[in-house]
Amino acid sequence: MTTTETDTQTNTLIIGASAAGLAVAACLQEKNIPFILLEKSSQVGAAWRNHYDRLHLHTDRSHSQLPHLPMPKSFAKYPARADVVAYLEEYARRFGLEPRFGQEVTAVRPHNGGWQVETADGRYQAQNVVIATGYTRVPHLPTWPRQELFTGSIIHSSAYKNGKPYAGQRVLVVGFGNSAGEIAIDLVEHGAATVGMAVRSPVNVIPRDYLGIPILTIGIVMDKIPPQVADLLAIPMLKTSIGDLTKYGVPTLPYGPNVQIRQDRQIPILDIGTVKLIKDGRIHIHPGLTQFNENGVVFSDGTIKPFDAIILGTGYRPRVHEFLQEAAGVLNEEGAPQSSGQETAPGLYFCGFYISPTGMLREIGIEARRISAHIAGKG
Repeated sequence: MTTTETDTQTNTLIIGASAAGLAVAACLQEKNIPFILLEKSSQVGAAWRNHYDRLHLHTDRSHSQLPHLPMPKSFAKYPARADVVAYLEEYARRFGLEPRFGQEVTAVRPHNGGWQVETADGRYQAQNVVIATGYTRVPHLPTWPRQELFTGSIIHSSAYKNGKPYAGQRVLVVGFGNSAGEIAIDLVEHGAATVGMAVRSPVNVIPRDYLGIPILTIGIVMDKIPPQVADLLAIPMLKTSIGDLTKYGVPTLPYGPNVQIRQDRQIPILDIGTVKLIKDGRIHIHPGLTQFNENGVVFSDGTIKPFDAIILGTGYRPRVHEFLQEAAGVLNEEGAPQSSGQETAPGLYFCGFYISPTGMLREIGIEARRISAHIAGKG
């Protein structure tokens, strides 16, 4: 495809105006690198705006700031969703960042030694492209046999707002990630009749705080040593803070949380109260589900339980392959980048895709600085 006079040209084009895209933009601006920031929604921080009401950062405020702007001390230790949105809005204002909204990218391809980016409204030429669309771009919606027979409601966690509509109902949360754990707490707090969690695969659970110290602070120290050694050192902490969850039906991984992060690229569940509710019998653990019936589900152990509603805490997929073209080898089979925070092909960068044991926002800041320095170094 050729370049035309109508193509908008810039040094660097950033795709996505949430935390990662804003951080890269601010760092490029500091170095006087021209850029254009594209965002498919109408506001910055769209992912944070659309999540459920109860959502809080699972990493503490002091370790969750973006470059050049601390989070306000008036925020809670673990800032609420609305506070994070306010912080991202202030971040854009403070640095004069003006994303081009309503610009969903449909194609990114190499072109004339740089990159060509298409949206429904236009086409751009850039020497560099930074993809900052994140892991939560597309909800993952698995299906099961006989699902169409179920007479209750089934929604993904991306559509969940709060537990008010579920008061008095029997609700099953499918999954055991951080969002699933917090949604289960929210359902209990809003008076759901019963709350279950379907846990198909083994997991690791770690405390959000230990002896008053944020687990992130401990993780930063642990990140400097081999993950197997870090997991051995963490055993006493996990025994005293979490205990043996297998007796409550939670299957656990044969290796620790630090190995899990490095090997599986998955963050262990950070317990913010889910474990206590499980131990108190207010959240019931079930194995993975295998099929539905009219009134509920059938689990992998053969048990059948009635439910009024199912909430899928089954996560998201980045699915970058839906718009990134002719960039062989930079994505895995799920459409996620093989690496983040560095140049993965000439002029192509990803920011915010590394699953970090020391916190996503902190890692985003590190990556944004590294990416901007690399682009500035090209001269």
